[in-house]
Amino acid sequence: MSSDSPDVSRSESQSEQPPKWQPPVMDKSKELGDAPHPSSPVAEIRGKIYPRSVRGTFATWRIVFVYLTQIIFYGLPWLQWNDRQAVLFDLGARKFYLFGLVLWPQDIIYLTVLLIISAYGLFLFTAIAGRLFCGYACPQTVYTEIFMWVERKVEGDRVARIRLDEQPMSLRKFRLKFTKHFLWLFIAFWTGFTFIGYFAPIRELGHHLIHLTLGPWQWFWLIFYSLATWGNAGFLREAVCKYMCPYARFQSVMVDDDTMVVSYDYVRGEPRGGRSRKIDHKEAGLGDCINCTLCVQVCPTGIDIRDGLQYMCIGCGHCVDVCNEVMDKMGYEPNLIRYTSGRAITERLDQGQARKRVFRPRVLVYTALLVILVAVFVGSLATRNSLKLDVIRDRNSLGRVVDEQTVENVYRLQIANTREEPVEVILSASGFEGIEVINTDNNSNKVVLEPASNQLVPVVIRAPYESEMTMGMHPIKVHIETDPVVGRAESRVEPTNFYIPNQ
Repeated sequence: MSSDSPDVSRSESQSEQPPKWQPPVMDKSKELGDAPHPSSPVAEIRGKIYPRSVRGTFATWRIVFVYLTQIIFYGLPWLQWNDRQAVLFDLGARKFYLFGLVLWPQDIIYLTVLLIISAYGLFLFTAIAGRLFCGYACPQTVYTEIFMWVERKVEGDRVARIRLDEQPMSLRKFRLKFTKHFLWLFIAFWTGFTFIGYFAPIRELGHHLIHLTLGPWQWFWLIFYSLATWGNAGFLREAVCKYMCPYARFQSVMVDDDTMVVSYDYVRGEPRGGRSRKIDHKEAGLGDCINCTLCVQVCPTGIDIRDGLQYMCIGCGHCVDVCNEVMDKMGYEPNLIRYTSGRAITERLDQGQARKRVFRPRVLVYTALLVILVAVFVGSLATRNSLKLDVIRDRNSLGRVVDEQTVENVYRLQIANTREEPVEVILSASGFEGIEVINTDNNSNKVVLEPASNQLVPVVIRAPYESEMTMGMHPIKVHIETDPVVGRAESRVEPTNFYIPNQ
């Protein structure tokens, strides 16, 4: 039995080895040095992460996207278009203004299509490159980056912040903490104010804010969004990405072995270990990873990318930048950690070969659907009818015969003009010979609509009365038509009923 034991233990140890496509499982407690590693899941959730600052290509791109997204967010509400706010979602007036486009409640289909386009765009980009949106454009990521920049400027880099938090409260610590939170609250307040400015005219909102005359709901949402920004970006930070964001949970069904994600080349990097720059690490049986743990220290979510793809990874590329710095100092080949696919690492494909495999059937289907939806959306907007019509019968007066020659019915026409200039429309009807529509306000068949307005027009529809007409309801159609504008006349037709009374 003793002679068989080595064989049994050897077979068991071999069965416990991970498959080739997985990175080897390492004992973190021996390799991460001063990087904080909690001993339980509860401690992991409660523990604070102190990301180290990093410079490099991807860090620069993150800064670019921070500037780009915030210039758009903070700047859009202040732009003017036709003497009004260019982008305004006026819930009170039930109108959405997007530069020259005015959307009404009847245009909810455009919002639906836009949400579908956004969903397919998310599927497409995730299938190609994982959580790029999370790393570079997600509001949670962007504001966390801004708040962390303020924190570094006030309290110092990673080690300085750790030491400051470990110190007992003092005048210096209080001053630094107060300054940091004051700046955080100022940014959060301005963010909340700007957000409210998308739903209420921001210039008027600023005037009311200065004079403290905001309405109760405006005060509520201003305080709510300010505190939400302060709490999410200042305190929760990576916890939102790791435990609250639903995208982190379902992204795994959209990525596969050909998705370009931040990956550690464990084939090249293992076995890891410290060494001198003077030795030949390959002769010493070591991989390129020197186990410096800097990739963990710069990670905003506190994960170890060397453990393989994890749902907590937001694809920011900080570990790529810091690892390349280390590889440069050691004189090794760069991109030990890089954007690549799992297949590229296991099958040792170069970046060109990996990129070619990105265009697989799933990606092509997503792309085709996205192109079709965008084409339909843009085409529908381009050919959108600026007139909207609803015919309302007067229930108090079914119909009457006038001078034994004419039958009259009373209606109200609800006409919406979504253009930003006044327009004159001509009223008409069909269904009987000689039928006509008269606007009772001006005794004509015309009405002038104000820009971006919804008007209720009282009208009388008349038809010649003939003795052979059958008593009861008869279907007719009401027409409105504009003069040609930019070479194209617009019209609307709405069916209704015309009542013939008993003479």
